[in-house]
Amino acid sequence: MDSFELNKFIGAFLFCLLITVGLVNLSGILVHPTIPDQPGYVIEVAESSDADGDATEEEAGPSLAVLLSEGDAAKGEKVAKKCASCHSFEEGGPNKVGPNLYGVLMNARGVHSDFAYSDALKSHPGEWTYEDLDHFLANPKGFIQGTKMAFAGLKKPGDRADLILYLRSLGDQDVPLPAAE
Repeated sequence: MDSFELNKFIGAFLFCLLITVGLVNLSGILVHPTIPDQPGYVIEVAESSDADGDATEEEAGPSLAVLLSEGDAAKGEKVAKKCASCHSFEEGGPNKVGPNLYGVLMNARGVHSDFAYSDALKSHPGEWTYEDLDHFLANPKGFIQGTKMAFAGLKKPGDRADLILYLRSLGDQDVPLPAAE
């Protein structure tokens, strides 16, 4: 390639660059955007609580004990498929991104062998009770702030109860269901 060909390529590139800069400047002259002082929309949310600030029983729905007594472990096994990409459920199964959940109910938190739990979960003492599992499954990061679990949570209380019943069916323990009040 001779220098004349190279000069044509460079000239074409500079011409395109000149046209682009010119169009940007021309569009800035022709269009004057107005930027609002406060971006977005304000969404008004009505408070739905009684005079004491506590939700009434009708708004809160049935208790966990009622949901567990009406739940179905077979449905919970189907719900557990959402968890199967990160957890295994068989006895002696491998840890994945999350620990194996076989026999998790009423066992201590953050002690499963060969799994690197977050410091937040390790420092949250106690056992995985029905209530704790329910709160954790509803919002993992809200129940234990700083947990590594990236799951957003199960919003339907019935799905959580079914999953807890499925987890209850795993392992050697036969943990009694909480009594309905």
